[in-house]
Amino acid sequence: MAGFDWPTLMRAGMRGLGLKPWEFWDLTPAELQLMLGERNGAKPMGRTRLSELMTAFPDNKT
Repeated sequence: MAGFDWPTLMRAGMRGLGLKPWEFWDLTPAELQLMLGERNGAKPMGRTRLSELMTAFPDNKT
């Protein structure tokens, strides 16, 4: 596995998008991917999946 090409990602984020270093490092990979215009990222969770998770992991007030 090759890993991330940090110099290229940093250039794209800081030079291309104009992010400050701390703004770049605060992003998740998915957020950076979205900002760079990647369209093949993970799709957002739909209401059905959210309902499934809420049923599986209910908030219990104890």
